[in-house]
Amino acid sequence: MKKYTDMTVQERKAEYASVLAAYEKQKDMGLQLNMARGKPSRQQLDMVTEMSGILVKPEDFISDGIDSRNYGNVDGLPAAKALFADILGCKSEQCFVGGNASLQLMYDAIAKAYTNGLLHSEKPWCKLDTVKWLCPAPGYDRHFKVTESFGFELITVPMTENGPDMDAVEELIKDPAVKGMWNVPKYANPEGIIYSDEVIHRLAAMKPAAPDFMLMWDNAYCIHEFEGEFVPFEDILSLCEESGNADMIYEFASTSKVTFPGAGVAVMATSEANLAYFNKLINIQTIGFDKINQLRHVKYLQNKEHTLALMQRHAAILRPKFHAVLDALEQEIAPLGIGTWKRPTGGYFVSYDAMPGTAKRALALCKEAGVTMTGAGATFPYGKDPQDSNIRIAPSLPPVEELQQAIAVFCNCVKLAALEKLGV
Repeated sequence: MKKYTDMTVQERKAEYASVLAAYEKQKDMGLQLNMARGKPSRQQLDMVTEMSGILVKPEDFISDGIDSRNYGNVDGLPAAKALFADILGCKSEQCFVGGNASLQLMYDAIAKAYTNGLLHSEKPWCKLDTVKWLCPAPGYDRHFKVTESFGFELITVPMTENGPDMDAVEELIKDPAVKGMWNVPKYANPEGIIYSDEVIHRLAAMKPAAPDFMLMWDNAYCIHEFEGEFVPFEDILSLCEESGNADMIYEFASTSKVTFPGAGVAVMATSEANLAYFNKLINIQTIGFDKINQLRHVKYLQNKEHTLALMQRHAAILRPKFHAVLDALEQEIAPLGIGTWKRPTGGYFVSYDAMPGTAKRALALCKEAGVTMTGAGATFPYGKDPQDSNIRIAPSLPPVEELQQAIAVFCNCVKLAALEKLGV
């Protein structure tokens, strides 16, 4: 098969007619398939349902002398903090264990900076004329929406094969109005990039002009391999402390894709000084999070070793789904020269870069055929992809059979959009 750019106009017209005919047949199938968000599948959720019955007798609810059914321990059960510290490689004293969503903890941390300021803030951020925020892109759409909701000026930082462009970052943080930066350091959403050691060390050693700069470290996929062995990371909190930046780092993780997204447990790990300050503010907001759920997770997950064994069971479910997507792209798209993608070994997404100027059109065609995808532009600040190119594919939710149908539709849609762009 020729690349589309090497075809004559007549050849492209013939190809367009052929692909369009196949696409019309797919439309007639009345499909309702979803590859929009990185949700665990029913099979994954069923696998961990046994956790629900782990607390039965009254004494089961007691942990370290604490009755999980009662008020108190706003920062989390000691056993829950120890579990997350084991998984993240930090100290339990640095962990704040909250509710079911790490995004909520991220929002809360930024909200506290906005309304009250942080330890090293001259004033609350709401009293500043301008707050700027660094956004490596392609990136996580919900991160961008959080900082956009506070009226911050979002600044795009290009992603490289090794993480964010650090030369750009180190130049941008010279501006004292730049107050923070989003990061997904392992299997970055959506590209599946793992930050290199050099990038991690440069981030930890940064000297931002803003004394209250927040390095937001969303370690959502820290144990989420679906190919190969577990990839360890150095403890970012220790690295920041060694560089004199102990209060700069805020690390987040959750069990959303380990147990139940709807009933998981989230953690924020930061300096003990930050936590003392945060605890004073959060005590006004809540009397405590769901400690029964925290204890349920402690008893079920036990420790890092046991949790990693569980993640291998998740991997066995996810692996064929990613293979279905990636193999289809290799067979259907690679010979045509109309798109590029990375082959991740963990995380929950495949990042596809279509021919510039065609992503919105391709996704509109997918929608017409009953395939729901993440909106074009979502992986960039303000939902605006300057190239109209990046598309996030989420293979995790559908069964393999449905996924194969969905990716077949997707391939035809990107073909049609590319041919239209080239002229047919």
